[in-house]
Amino acid sequence: MLIGIDASRANRNHKNGTEWYSYYLIRHLAKLDDKNEYILYTDQHLVGGMADLTKDVYSPACKQGNNIKYDKKGFQIIKSPFNNFKAKILKWPFKNFWTLGRLSLECLFHRPDVFFVPSHTLPLFSPKKSLVTIHDIGFIKNRFLYKRELIGPENRKVKIIINLLVKIFTLGKYKAEAIDYLHWSTEYALKNAAKIITVSNSSKKDILENYQVSENKIKVIYNGYNDKLFKKITDKKSINEVLSKYGIDRPYLFYVGKIEKKKNIPGLIEAFAILKDGDKTVRHKLVLVGDAFFGYDEVHYLIREYNLDNDVIMTGWIEEEDMPYVYSGASAFVFASNYEAFGIALLEAMACGLPITASNISSIPEVLNGAGLLFDPCNTESIVLALRKIISDEDLRKKLSTIGSDRVKFFNWDKCAQETLELIKSL
Repeated sequence: MLIGIDASRANRNHKNGTEWYSYYLIRHLAKLDDKNEYILYTDQHLVGGMADLTKDVYSPACKQGNNIKYDKKGFQIIKSPFNNFKAKILKWPFKNFWTLGRLSLECLFHRPDVFFVPSHTLPLFSPKKSLVTIHDIGFIKNRFLYKRELIGPENRKVKIIINLLVKIFTLGKYKAEAIDYLHWSTEYALKNAAKIITVSNSSKKDILENYQVSENKIKVIYNGYNDKLFKKITDKKSINEVLSKYGIDRPYLFYVGKIEKKKNIPGLIEAFAILKDGDKTVRHKLVLVGDAFFGYDEVHYLIREYNLDNDVIMTGWIEEEDMPYVYSGASAFVFASNYEAFGIALLEAMACGLPITASNISSIPEVLNGAGLLFDPCNTESIVLALRKIISDEDLRKKLSTIGSDRVKFFNWDKCAQETLELIKSL
C-alpha cells in the first residue's frame, strides 16, 4: 500500500503544536511500519529530522540542507529505518494555497492509495481513502481571538479580486479571510475525508456540536511527547548554563507556545502584574518562550504599561534540545490558554517534573486529569490566586509534580502512531 502524507508542516524550522504533531507522528510511523511504502509531500526539500527518520533525537545540526540527494525519478532520498520512505517536493510559485493548488494537482494525477493530512486542510482532489487530523475548531468557539484579514498575495488589489471570487464561488457564504478559510477547509475535510482524527474528547465534542458529521467518523487519538528528551534534569550547572544562554534569571514561572491572544498571554501578564504589585516579596520572573503571533503588540504594550520590563522575559524561539533545561529550572509551568485542543507543552512540563497551573477550559482538565492547579482564564483574580498558591505552597508543588510524573506515562508517540496506522489500515 502506498501512503501519502502532507509533511509540509513537519518540515518547518520553528514548530508549534500542530507542527510537532506532524513531525513526531511521521517519525514514529517510520519506526513502526515495515510493510507499506510512504511518500512525504512538501513544498521545500526535507531537512533535519524529516530528512533522516532514523535518529532518536532531533538535532539542530541536521537542519542545514547539506547532502540532499534525489533518485532517478526525482524523489528526494531520505533515511528511514526500513527504507520505505521518500519525499516529493512540490514547487508552487505563490505564498498561499499550496495545499489547494499544487498538492491538489498532485493527488489528481498521481494519487496514492491512502492520503493522510496531519492538519485540517484536505486537497480538492484527494483519494477517497483520506484521513485528516482536525486538531480544534477554536476559530468558531472564540472568533475574536483570531486575526481577521484577507489572505492571498501581498498585492491588495489581487486580494480583493480573490475575495470576490471566493464570495461568488461559495454563494456569499465565505470570504477570503483566514477564519473563513479555516471554517471552509474544516467543513470540506469533515465531508470528504473517509475518517477524521482529533486529539481530545473535548475537541471531538466541539466538532460534533458545530458540524453535521457522524460521531463514528471521528476517532480520538491523543498526542505524545519526546520521552527521550523531556526528563527532569537535576544538574544545576547545566541548567544555569542554558538559562544564561537565553537571559533567564531564577526564580521564574514559565510558559511556552505562541505569544498570542488565543493563549491568553495578555490576561496572564495582567494577573502577573497584580500578583507582583500586591506582594512585594514575590521575586519570580515570568518567562514567555515562543514566536510572535496575533496579539503580540498588545503583550508588549501591557508589559510597558505595568512596568514589567525587568520582570517579564520573552526569549523568542528556543531550540528543542534546550527546552528540558528551561522546564527543569522553573518553579512552575503556567498555561492560561483561552482554548486548547490538547497542549503538548503540558506533557513536557509533567515529564520534567514541573508543577502546573492552567486554565480549566476545553481539553486541559482532560489532559491533566488532576495533575494541575486549575483556574478560570476569564477571571483575572482566579489566575492571580492560582499563581500565588503555586509559588507559595511547596507541598502543593510536590504533590502536583508527583501526580504529573504518573499521568504523563499515559501519553507517547508510539501509541499515537500505532493507533493512527491501525486507522489507516482500516480504510
